[in-house]
Amino acid sequence: MPEVNRYATDRPEVGEACSHEACGEVDARHDHAHGRDTDGKCGYSHGHEHVHGADAGSGHQHEGHDHDDGHDHDHGHSHGACCASTAFTPTQLRLPASEAVGDDLRTAIRILQMDCPTEEALIRKKLARMPDVRSMDFNLMQRVLTVVHASDALEPVLAALRSLDFTPELASDASAGNASAASIAASGAVQKQWWPLILSGVIAATSEAASWLGAPVWVVAGLAVVAIASCGLTTYRKGWVALRNGNMNINALMSIAVTGAALLGQWPEAAMVMVLFTIAELIEARSLDRARDAIEGLMRLTPAEASVQQPDGAWQLVRVDSIAPGALVRVKPGERIALDGDIVAGRSSVDQAPITGESLPVDKAVGDAVFAGTINQAGSFDYRVTAAAGNTALARIIHAVEEAQGTKAPTQRFVDEFARVYTPIVFAIALAVALIPPIVFGGAWHAWVYKALVLLVIACPCALVISTPVTIVSGLAAAARKGILIKGGVYLEQGRKLSRLALDKTGTITYGKPVQTEFEVVGDAGETLRYRTLAASLAGRSDHPVSMAIAAAANDDGVEHLHVDAFEAIAGRGVRGDIDGITYWLGNHRLIEELGRCSAQLEARLDVLEEQGKTVVMLANAQRVLALFAVADTVKDTSRAAVAELRRLGVGTAMLTGDNRHTAEAIAHQVGVDEARGDQLPEDKLDTVAQWSADGATVGMVGDGINDAPALARADIGFAMGAMGTDTAIETADVALMDDDLRKIPAFIRLSKATYAVLVQNISLALGIKSVFLVLTLLGFGTMWMAVFADVGASLLVVGNGLRLLRK
Repeated sequence: MPEVNRYATDRPEVGEACSHEACGEVDARHDHAHGRDTDGKCGYSHGHEHVHGADAGSGHQHEGHDHDDGHDHDHGHSHGACCASTAFTPTQLRLPASEAVGDDLRTAIRILQMDCPTEEALIRKKLARMPDVRSMDFNLMQRVLTVVHASDALEPVLAALRSLDFTPELASDASAGNASAASIAASGAVQKQWWPLILSGVIAATSEAASWLGAPVWVVAGLAVVAIASCGLTTYRKGWVALRNGNMNINALMSIAVTGAALLGQWPEAAMVMVLFTIAELIEARSLDRARDAIEGLMRLTPAEASVQQPDGAWQLVRVDSIAPGALVRVKPGERIALDGDIVAGRSSVDQAPITGESLPVDKAVGDAVFAGTINQAGSFDYRVTAAAGNTALARIIHAVEEAQGTKAPTQRFVDEFARVYTPIVFAIALAVALIPPIVFGGAWHAWVYKALVLLVIACPCALVISTPVTIVSGLAAAARKGILIKGGVYLEQGRKLSRLALDKTGTITYGKPVQTEFEVVGDAGETLRYRTLAASLAGRSDHPVSMAIAAAANDDGVEHLHVDAFEAIAGRGVRGDIDGITYWLGNHRLIEELGRCSAQLEARLDVLEEQGKTVVMLANAQRVLALFAVADTVKDTSRAAVAELRRLGVGTAMLTGDNRHTAEAIAHQVGVDEARGDQLPEDKLDTVAQWSADGATVGMVGDGINDAPALARADIGFAMGAMGTDTAIETADVALMDDDLRKIPAFIRLSKATYAVLVQNISLALGIKSVFLVLTLLGFGTMWMAVFADVGASLLVVGNGLRLLRK
């Protein structure tokens, strides 16, 4: 059985289970426990069970998407493998310890030499032969391999990786803040290769010049050999490892091509091709690091130390990762906040843009929450830590983004499948070009073997394969910078297709902080205080915004609360409880109708209040309605702007709320929503979303990540509002908006469209360039340096194009 993450509230009622599918893959499984709906009067809780693909970056346990399909991915080449990255710092990526998966173990292994399909194909083929390896999951952008294996098979797996000339590293290999020596050596390898590369270029150019000037062959060949040896030994070594393991990757293909050119007497060209290949690889590795850095930049948002109050009252700088919840931390003007917490003294304004994308600082005072990674402005304050370094809102964002990188978008899956077929086809063409013309038609062996060598270099599809993950990760990073947390490439790509968007009302379109505007006695006028006391006692037991507004108004007027027995939340309707042995109900119009307490006079009064956009709840006993309370919420200005922008993008909107029809229509009119549906229970919202999906629409649902869980789970894309401080919202939503700004949804759709456009451009570029040089080679105009451009040059173009998304 897969390991399961559970996030559940304390309410015991069990409701229905829903499955959420996207692009044919079951992405999450939700078990919902129904209490009350946010709009449906008084609360709705749920638990979630998530089954995801194995995540190398997250500390959570995930299983489900197994990318080990049994095929040999014989494609790609070494991006940064022959010249490891400079920008990557091993300590920035946290590896989880091995986790039990039934009788097996799941282990995350960092391999700094692995960041493109070349290494993936080599590792996959090697480990697939091991019977104790159950599955493999590759996160190339983070250079992490996650293996599910038998409990005693870890050492053989590590030994197999070392036999491929890789340096595997486990969580236990590096202490907190200290990478292994091997990792540090690998990450700094590129710095040692610049000067021999420059020297190789000069020598190769000299060999070319000597050839043009008619120098003796031994001089030209000698210079070429020195140039190749200076920069190409790594390529030859990796090529030999690949050939030894039956893998024709770019290192093997380049080694064969350069050696073949030299044997054909093309010494200057062989040297220049190896130099150009190594230079291009180096540039490409740096470009890939930019995409990697966009994610790892999130990890650098928090300071390494914070000022913590000691038992004797003194303040001392302490490492952030050693500060426990409950500690008192002081923040000075201009400092970054190190951990999540609640302010206990002082006040200031805080720039939350690094996490939420908000343009303006937010005022903070005693009792307000602050979050790691945000920036204090002019004031100073002390706050009580509420989450350790590994569990802050920022840490959860990082975990979610790392997890998202491990999921493949539809286009990426298509490209991987295409590349698996492309390489052997071109390799077969190259073999045919080398043999058929000389044998069948009497062609010159020299000319046709040379063409075949050129085709071998063109055969590598790495530009095609690497273009998709770079583009997706750039899009995920661009979204995260603006406070939009996307849980996978599938949602980033699917967002452009959204045609219907359902929105919850309370806390989504409105601020979710209603206030009581009217109180009217329906029963005995002399019992006014008694009725308010009864209502306040019931409302005080609920966490629904409407109930909280009634309780708050009573508290402001000094109304006391009575003891309530047998309290019960009635889903989508209200609450019930016994006070002094008598049962009372506090609920909406629907509840009162079901109890049979309505009258024509009461209905008329309700119509008047509801047409004003107010929510009405009533206090009733077993005989009649005793009093009514009108509560009004305020519409966010951003909601109007967001709905208008969604309409311009061609997305139809509908508000689904548990409030009455009149209130729903009044709020919808203010905001400009296309359709309003009132009196919606959780199952009604679910049915609406399911119906739209059945009609062929791509449906999004916007809620708070908890109270609208069935509809959020059923929608193609579920958006959770205000997820900054909500563990469950970040974990359960497909897209989590870190603040309460609906305008981020149009921004998400635009980013999705831009990402898809770049994906199409990159695929067209990669295939187009390869096709042009393939034809040129077959016509006799292609040369080996052109083939290098067709391969690595195309890779540089698609990587650079994908990185443009970081500016969006």
